[in-house]
Amino acid sequence: MARQKLPLGIQDFEELRKGDYLYVDKTDMLWKIANSDKYNFLSRPRRFGKSLLTSALQCYFEGRRELFDGLKIIDLEKEWVKRPVLHFSMNQGGSNSQSLSHYLDDALSKYEEIYGRRSTEVTLNNRFTGIIQRAHEQSGVQIAVLVDEYDAPLQHSYKTPQHEECRSLYRDFFTGLKDYGYCIKCVFLTGITKFTQISLFSVLNTVTNISFYNDYATICGLTEEEIKEHLHEELQVFANKKGWSMEETLVKLKDMYDGYHFSESLQGVYNPYSVLCALKEQRLKSFWIASGATETLPKFLTNFERDIERLDGSLIDMDYIETTDVDTTNPKVFLYQSGYLTIKNTIDESYVLGFPNREVRKALFELVIPLMLNQSKEDTENAIQELKVNFTSGNVEEGIKYLKQLVARTPYSTQKKEHFVFEEHFRFILKNLFYICGFKVEEEVQMASGRIDLVVETPNIIYIMELKMSDNGGKVAATNQLDSRHYADAYCASHKQVTCLSLVFDKDNRGLVDWEETSNI
Repeated sequence: MARQKLPLGIQDFEELRKGDYLYVDKTDMLWKIANSDKYNFLSRPRRFGKSLLTSALQCYFEGRRELFDGLKIIDLEKEWVKRPVLHFSMNQGGSNSQSLSHYLDDALSKYEEIYGRRSTEVTLNNRFTGIIQRAHEQSGVQIAVLVDEYDAPLQHSYKTPQHEECRSLYRDFFTGLKDYGYCIKCVFLTGITKFTQISLFSVLNTVTNISFYNDYATICGLTEEEIKEHLHEELQVFANKKGWSMEETLVKLKDMYDGYHFSESLQGVYNPYSVLCALKEQRLKSFWIASGATETLPKFLTNFERDIERLDGSLIDMDYIETTDVDTTNPKVFLYQSGYLTIKNTIDESYVLGFPNREVRKALFELVIPLMLNQSKEDTENAIQELKVNFTSGNVEEGIKYLKQLVARTPYSTQKKEHFVFEEHFRFILKNLFYICGFKVEEEVQMASGRIDLVVETPNIIYIMELKMSDNGGKVAATNQLDSRHYADAYCASHKQVTCLSLVFDKDNRGLVDWEETSNI
C-alpha cells in the first residue's frame, strides 16, 4: 500500500479525503462538539489545524457521510441530517473595518443567492439574520454557523484606531446568533485570542469555551502515539538520512516540536505543521515562525521584553486565564493563547506556564531581542549570523565585533527600573543571543570554587565567560576570577577546545567596552 500524502497546506476536508492525504482521525471529538452545547469556542495557536477541523464540521453538518467512511464518527452518527451551513473565514476580513465590512458583504451575498434577500434588509446584521431565518425555514431543520479564526481582524487592528471600529462591527453583526438561536443547531467559533468585549462573548453569554476541556485536549495537534502510528515510514526515512536511530529521531522531534498542553490533564501534543514540514524537508528547523506566527506579538509585549524569561515557570490562576480578555496588561494570556507559553503543570487552582519547546523559545527570543536592543530585525539577524559563524570557528576577535554591535544600543528605558542589576541585564541578552545561534547555553553554573556567569558550547569549542561592569573591577576582576577559581579545569576532560573570556560592560555607554581571551585548554 502506497504511503498517503502529507496534508501540508490542506485546509479543506473534502480535498483531503478525496485526495488520499493522511488524516489522523479526530471525528469522535468532532461529533461530540456538534452534538453538545449550542455555542462553542475553541482557541488554539496558529497552524494547529483549526481550519481543517471547521471544514470537517461543515461536511458533517451538510450530511456528507461518504467523506467519513472508515472514521470513528460512522459508529456515532446514525441520522446524517443535511443542514444549511453558514461558514465565515475571518482570515479574509483584513485589518480594518472597511475590509472586514467588504468581506462580510461578499460572504452574505453568496448565501443570499441561495436563500434570498428582502428589500428591507440593508445592514449587515439584518441581512445575516434574514439568511439565518430563511435557511431554517426553507430547509426545515436547524442550521450551523461556523466562524473560523474569528479574531483575525481584531488581532490585525489591535492598538490601531481601527480596532474599536472592528469591535463595533462585530457587536452589530453577530447579535443575531442569540436572537435567532431557535433556528440554529450549532455555532462553532475558532480563534487564537479571546477578545471578550465583542458580541460573540458579551452577547452570547452562554458560549462554552471548550479550549481547556480535557475531552478536547488533543483535538488539534498530534500526539506522540499518533506520530508513531501514522508517520512511521516518514520517520524511518528521516532517521536513515540523518544516521540516527528511531529513538534518537523521536527524541529530537519531541525536543523541537512537542510540549503543548491545553488542559489540566497534561495530554501532550506536537505542532502538526512543524512536524509535517520537518518530515517533508527532512531537517529540524523553526517552521512555525516562518508561517507568520509572530506577526501580532510585538503589540502585546510593549514594556515586557525584559520579563519574558521570567514567564517560564510562572503561575497563573486557572479561572483568570480561562475567562479573561486577552486585551489586558498581563502578557501571559496572549502568550499562552498564541502558543508561546503552554501549561506545564498545575498547582492547586493555578497553571504553571512555560515554553513548549525549542522551536517556540527560539522564535520568541528572535523577536524579543530586536525589541530589547532597539534594532531592526534585519540588522540583528545579520549580526547574529556573523556571531554564530565566528564563535563556531573560534574567531573570537571578529565575533566580539558583532557582539558589541548587538548590545551597543540597548535602550535606556529597559535599564531604568528600580533595583536594576546591569550585569544581569547583559547576561540575559548574551544568553539569548547565543541561544538563538543554536549553541548550548548555561548561566550561573555552580562550581566548587564559585559560579560561572555563562558557559556557551558550540560544536567544537566551549566558552567560559565571566561578565563584569566597568565600575565593578572590570577586566582585571573578571580575569582574576577566571584564573584563581580555575573554572576551565571542570571542562578539561572534554574533547572540545576550552576558551575563557572576560567581558566588560559599561552602564553609561550601555554596551560591551572591553574583553580579553584569558586562557585556552
